[in-house]
Amino acid sequence: MSSIEAKLEALHDREMIRDCLFRYCRGIDRADEAALRSAYWPDGTDCHGPYQGSASGFIEWALRTLPSIERGIHQIHNILIELRGAEAAVETYFTALQRQPGADGALADVHMAGRYLDRFEKRGEEWRVADRLVVFDLVSETPARPGSEAERFGRRTPIGGRWPDDSVYRFLGATVAVD
Repeated sequence: MSSIEAKLEALHDREMIRDCLFRYCRGIDRADEAALRSAYWPDGTDCHGPYQGSASGFIEWALRTLPSIERGIHQIHNILIELRGAEAAVETYFTALQRQPGADGALADVHMAGRYLDRFEKRGEEWRVADRLVVFDLVSETPARPGSEAERFGRRTPIGGRWPDDSVYRFLGATVAVD
């Protein structure tokens, strides 16, 4: 393989890893099981705050937990990727904003920031998370502003939703294949 081909392959691998991270964010925010499963290898692990265990178990735990979260937005920022052949060490900064029951049980706006420390594996031509450790760097909670969504959002529509009702699934015809 020439130097140019190796560089192109590395760029492609990095983009595939970023795509996987973005699928995870869509999956967790839209409660999209197929998108979540497409981000992890079935035999992977996830240490995610209160959940620690298999990636499949994390997805099942998340899908049971997400109904108590009225709104959730995950954003990823700095992504550092160290390619190591068919593996990669990846540090991804994230911000998560969630409207959910707070520590006292009342509805709260929770702001979390931290990093996903991932070991990715490339199997065939596909990159997915093999092992994840979530490191929390900041958490703050404020009482949720009262009022219905119609009052809070006003004319700002459409309002985001969950799979399959969110606008992205109609607008893009977005589907994610799962092995």
